[in-house]
Amino acid sequence: MTRPLSIWVVSDGRAGIENQALGLAEAVQRLTPAEITIKHIRWRPIFDRLPSALKTPAMLASAPLTAPNADQWPDLWIATGRATLPLSTRVKEWSGGKTFVVQTQDPRWANDRYDLIVAPAHDGLSGDNVFEITGSPHRITPQRVAEAAPAFADRIAPLSHPRIAVLIGGKSKAFDLTEAHAADLADQIADAVRASGGALMLTFSRRTPDAAKAVMIARLSDLPGWIWDGTGDNPLFGFLHFADHILVTEDSANMAAEAASTGKPVHVLPMIPLKAGDKFALLHDDLRSRGATRPFDGALDGWTYDPLAETDRAARAVLEAMRAR
Repeated sequence: MTRPLSIWVVSDGRAGIENQALGLAEAVQRLTPAEITIKHIRWRPIFDRLPSALKTPAMLASAPLTAPNADQWPDLWIATGRATLPLSTRVKEWSGGKTFVVQTQDPRWANDRYDLIVAPAHDGLSGDNVFEITGSPHRITPQRVAEAAPAFADRIAPLSHPRIAVLIGGKSKAFDLTEAHAADLADQIADAVRASGGALMLTFSRRTPDAAKAVMIARLSDLPGWIWDGTGDNPLFGFLHFADHILVTEDSANMAAEAASTGKPVHVLPMIPLKAGDKFALLHDDLRSRGATRPFDGALDGWTYDPLAETDRAARAVLEAMRAR
């Protein structure tokens, strides 16, 4: 193209959702000149739970997502989440066929109306317009992590090695983190840190139950290191950059895949399963087969592997599909 590719990143604005679409857009931008515009979709509460097929732009709580003419729609629309579906399925018509529409995750509705679906392989989605990746698209790259790290160097660089980053998730439809289980995990983590002579770098998810968070802080606060209390800038990228080992709970596909993009040993912490299902098992089998992760057994053995770069792979597939069309 003779001008930069125009990309709209569309979501409901929640960080975990938006970062999937934005991460994929940024990966495209690393491959070709592009301008990224972020758009947030919010439906008026009375209409929010309507089926996607019944929603119209007039029901939006945010400013109408329209363009005066077809030429002002983007070249590439990358969207994530249920809130975007009623628009993602119509953008091609509104743009006169100009806009290439990418949806991440399994839309579970009108799957044939998107140019490309970038879906986690563990979802088992299939179709001519489906591109499977391990985990979901995200914004973490070795370069991005390295660029963010200096802001946290004063706090982290003096810590002794090995530095152990611990990423704790929480309650979900598939897993639970009870106070008792959190206490058990904390004791195992504390034993490993003390035995290694290293330091702890701990962060919690928004989903971490308060009781679980409190008991883990109580049992780990006497260790050298940093337990982030949620104030100030999020040190996650600093933790990932300076870590020698990464421990991550098994409940989050995103956390595990993101950690595996660092090339550092990723130890998976068990959670309490709430329902039978093999989707997370498939993901963790995939990560183990790539040499990225191992179940945490109390030891901090090191190993190497090729860092996952699935978002970059998806970005190449997007550009190839656009050229083919």
